[in-house]
Amino acid sequence: MSIIEKAAGKLHTPYQTPPVQEPITGQDSARERALIEASIERAAASFAESPADKAYSPGTDVDGPSTVWGGTSRKVSIDVQRLKARGMVTPEAGRERIAEEFRLIKRPLLSRAFGHGDTPRVPRGNLIMVTSSLPGEGKSFTAINLAISMATEMENTVLLVDADVAKSAIPRYLGIEAEQGLIDVLRNPRLALADVLIKTDIAKLTLLPAGSPFSHANELLASSAMKSFVEEIANRYPDRIILFDSPPLLVTSEASVLASYMGQIVFVVEAERTPQEAVKDALAHVAGCEHVGLVLNKLPHRAMPGEYYAYGYGYGYGYGYGSHGT
Repeated sequence: MSIIEKAAGKLHTPYQTPPVQEPITGQDSARERALIEASIERAAASFAESPADKAYSPGTDVDGPSTVWGGTSRKVSIDVQRLKARGMVTPEAGRERIAEEFRLIKRPLLSRAFGHGDTPRVPRGNLIMVTSSLPGEGKSFTAINLAISMATEMENTVLLVDADVAKSAIPRYLGIEAEQGLIDVLRNPRLALADVLIKTDIAKLTLLPAGSPFSHANELLASSAMKSFVEEIANRYPDRIILFDSPPLLVTSEASVLASYMGQIVFVVEAERTPQEAVKDALAHVAGCEHVGLVLNKLPHRAMPGEYYAYGYGYGYGYGYGSHGT
């Protein structure tokens, strides 16, 4: 029995499958879908023809991805005290418990991403998706903390992508405003990525917001434009961590398509609340990824020796990390 299965076995809440977004039907919707697909094809072509490809040399953009995509990135200041008040990792956290917890969570991710020590480098291991079974389990909280923790490493630059396009939480956590982002880049081939990237005053951390509201935003995650976008950044930034905050797997089927592009997946489970069957169903959606790690969130302050690491801090959260696959 895997570590994830053991952890899932501790969850006993009755489970009901949540509704998944209905497919588009009807003449008007078919016309709208045709317009979306045309926009997707133009966006994919624009990625393939990007002049920035010829100018890029790995390792030259020391401040992060936004310096090589053309255009001008906006820079914002992150309210560090706001993060600290919410029990989150901050750049100066030092040996605080929350910082130590995320150091333990990030180590296997970084080792697989770049082949540290005896750990072999995983194909596309620098593309990491943070997801969960259901809403409210703490995946965005985890994604932001991981991004900040990884950005404090001496050798790591991080791009945090808000791919939960229908229910974005990252701007709220960070206290920033973002009007354009991923959705706008996918829909508008003339929009330079750097025009929507946000540089932060946290060293080596850049944000790509979700973007403008769009009725079929989740569908874009499974589009050819999104696939081209992921392939583009995977090839362009093999020495960077690209962290995706994804929609929950059981809420929208497009999240499982996004998962198929990733080298690693961080799967967040809310302790003593998420039903065991929901965890099993969600894991089935990411079965194609060989490297799935578990973060057990909101864990009471007790450990389960021999099964997974368990930690807690003053705000009542806890984390565990285990791997699924090889």
